[in-house]
Parts: sequence; C-alpha cells; structure tokens
Amino acid sequence: MKKVFALLAVGLGLAVSASAQDFGFKKGDVLLEGSVGFSVEDNKNTEEKVTSFNFVPKAGYFISDKVAIGLGLGFVSTKDEDYSTGGSTDKTNSFGIGVFGRYYFLEIGKRFKTYGEAGLGYSYIKSETEVAGNTVEGPKTNTIDFNVGVGANYFITERLALNVGLTNLINIGSSKVDASGAKATTNYGVQLGSINNIFDMATFGLAYKF
Repeated sequence: MKKVFALLAVGLGLAVSASAQDFGFKKGDVLLEGSVGFSVEDNKNTEEKVTSFNFVPKAGYFISDKVAIGLGLGFVSTKDEDYSTGGSTDKTNSFGIGVFGRYYFLEIGKRFKTYGEAGLGYSYIKSETEVAGNTVEGPKTNTIDFNVGVGANYFITERLALNVGLTNLINIGSSKVDASGAKATTNYGVQLGSINNIFDMATFGLAYKF
C-alpha cells in the first residue's frame, strides 16, 4: 500500500509540475526565431542542376506580455548549372534586413499562441552568369516592402516552439533595377476575405524564448 501511495504522489507531482509550466511570453522576454533551408535538384534529362540555400533569422524583444518589436535578416542563394555542352551557370544572391512589430491576440489552449505581425524591409538581389569561363554580372535590384500577416507559435517545451507563418494579409512593395533609365516596379495585394487553404502558403521555423 505504501508503494501505491508513493506512486500516486509521484504522479501527482509530475502532473502539478506539467500544469505549472509557463507556455507563452512575458514583458522582458527575448525571442529568437528563424529557418534554414537547403535543396538540390539535378535533372538528368535537361542536364540542369539547381542548388539553393536560405537563412532567415529574426530576434524580438517583448515590451509587454503581448507585444514584441524586433529585427529580421534574410539571405538566399541560388545556383543554376546547365552542364550540357556549351552550358552556363547562373548565380543569384539576395540579402535583406527589416524591422517588425508583433501582437499576440489569441490563445488556443496553453501551447498555441496566435499573432498578427507588421514588417518593413529592404533587400537587394545580385546575379551573374558564367559562360565558357567568362562571367557577366547582372544589375542589382533593390526592393522595399511592407507587409501585414498572421502566424502562430506552438510551444513544444517552455522555451522551444514551432513557428508557423500562415499568410500575408497585406503586401506592398517597390523594386528598381540599379541601372541607368530603369523605373520602379510596384506591387500590392490584399487578402482579407476567405482563404481556400491557408496552409498552402504557410512557412515553418523554430522559435526560442530567453
């Protein structure tokens, strides 16, 4: 009987400990978030190989229990090799930096936290093409964009969470090639109505709370 009571006590202690876990954010917390991706596609039929890499880190500071402000970076590199006779190699690198503000407005259970986020960013793209040992650099493209979106954090532990960027509700951007006589290209989009499948546009990453 003593063993039974001991086991019950241990089980109750674990249950209390689990229920006491703090899933979420408080004023003064620091959030590190981001994703890393790498892929290679080698098509033997077309004799073309595409290699891509991306690294998108983000850091935020909570000025209240529900509001965070922060800074994000982004790096994307793509290499497209045509290894057929007389083929060429195209390389594209892009770098971006931006600021964001995030507001947590809905909790589903203890672990699932939903947020809205607005961000303003700048990025540039550089490209070059290599043919028969000769490299030709393409013009640099500068882009400024503003977006408003929604996302969520699902806490795996008290500090580690899966981040899901669901969709952009508003997106406004302007791009211009750094060349004489070039004119800017602007784009904007609004998605405030129904969305057929929001997970078609989802992005996934990890988040860590300090």
